[in-house]
Amino acid sequence: MFTHPEIRRKTAVSFLSAALFAALLALFLPSCAGKKDSPSGKAGDSQSIAVFVPGVVSGSPVYEMLVAGVEKAVAEFPSAKMQVIEAGTNQAEWGDKLTSLVSDGRWSLVITSNPAMPEIAAPVAERFPDCRFLIFDAYLAGNPRIATFRYNQREQAYLSGYMAALAVEGGMPLAGKAKKVGLIAGQEYPAMNGIILPGYLEGARAVNPAFEADFRVVGNWYDATKGAELAKAMHSAGAGVIMPISGGANQGVLAAARDSGFYVAWFDDNGYAKAPGNVISSSVMAQERLAYEKTRAWLEGKLPMGVPGTVGVAEGYVDFVSDDPLWVSTVPEDLRKRMLSLVEDLRSGKLKLPVE
Repeated sequence: MFTHPEIRRKTAVSFLSAALFAALLALFLPSCAGKKDSPSGKAGDSQSIAVFVPGVVSGSPVYEMLVAGVEKAVAEFPSAKMQVIEAGTNQAEWGDKLTSLVSDGRWSLVITSNPAMPEIAAPVAERFPDCRFLIFDAYLAGNPRIATFRYNQREQAYLSGYMAALAVEGGMPLAGKAKKVGLIAGQEYPAMNGIILPGYLEGARAVNPAFEADFRVVGNWYDATKGAELAKAMHSAGAGVIMPISGGANQGVLAAARDSGFYVAWFDDNGYAKAPGNVISSSVMAQERLAYEKTRAWLEGKLPMGVPGTVGVAEGYVDFVSDDPLWVSTVPEDLRKRMLSLVEDLRSGKLKLPVE
């Protein structure tokens, strides 16, 4: 068939333009890996998971447990793949970094852990509607693209406050005599102000209603020098037991405890070996276990979206580490018995501390 050269040229240009437009459209349309989502949130046959760490993994027990749990689940599914992305400690950058991660279209599920993440993830989920998000240590109801699971941090903080007050009331040598317990936070956030701090004081006052809480804020999640300064000032003001929830700044609190001679109530994982003789409690959350179970549920297509979950002592996801030899050697037997009695009351349901 004969075609005029000019017509052939214009036709070729048209096809090229169409192809270029299609490529650009595919590049910029909101998309994650996978084309069709089931009610469980599983994106078709794609099993690509990005673990978005709002901080750094090394030295952060919460994120170390998160990564370990996801890795364990992914290892059981040969077709699954995962990648860990560290977003750093500047919270102002997390939204942009999460958007950049999701926009490349490679991931069917983004897993993360932080109380601030639902608010950050919600607009990203709206912009990229094919993506699904699994967020631990957080709570959000009603978003069909986001599943959240929170730990009963009222129970967790209550356990810490109770042991801190027992140390004072029981006359432990570094606890001092003031009816005062300390809490150092990296930053203020709703769960800290509304659940953890009140729960910590509630636990202390269960021992003696006269206890007060000294609460101070580092202003970030990494400044160990500032953490040490706050802890020393708090100790000088009478707090003989201090609980740090301040990321990398926790190391400064531990150093100050060793130097100045006070006790530390550790939060989230077993901390007794971090400062033997100074750490007198470890209230923990089973982040690795929960991350494994819920990641596996996603990979099996069984993870419901939009319905938040809360887990605590009764379910085995919040606990107090009482079998560590360092705790046994540091805390007198009578105080250990009182502490174990409290744990059993929570485990059995005799004592109920729901998160509102």
